[in-house]
Amino acid sequence: MINALKVKSMSDLPRVQLYCDGSCLRNPGPGGWAALLIFASPRSGEQERRKLVQGGCPDTTNNRMELTAAIEGLSALKQPCDARVFCDSQYVVRGMSEWQAAWRRRGWKTAGGKRVENVELWQRLVQAASPHRATWHWVKGHAGHPLNEYVDEQARQQAQRFLRG
Repeated sequence: MINALKVKSMSDLPRVQLYCDGSCLRNPGPGGWAALLIFASPRSGEQERRKLVQGGCPDTTNNRMELTAAIEGLSALKQPCDARVFCDSQYVVRGMSEWQAAWRRRGWKTAGGKRVENVELWQRLVQAASPHRATWHWVKGHAGHPLNEYVDEQARQQAQRFLRG
């Protein structure tokens, strides 16, 4: 998974924090997503760098926007990274840290034999995470965490574009 030509060991991976969130004004309805990548290189003394990626969809669901935010955030990384992904969606965090391995073994079916909802997005997220050492961290939404609040606001603004247009 990790490109051995670029990285000698897992500890050599660049570190990034990824804060992601999705928003849907009605569910379903106009939606938006945002992902903030924070790059730091403590060994080289470089300044912290930030990159925001965002977008939306005129007719979607909240879960689809949550998944899209994580996909697009990880896809914005240009090389394998040690990525700590912070998300207020337990759907995304638990899906990636607890459920997806079993879904894959069962051919993207739930324990009850039903097709996993949003399977194409889950597959894209697994693919986007595969070059990285990604860990998934839940943060409580709307609880005052500044970076989570920031991506929440950016996602909401993306969704609101479809109401004005």
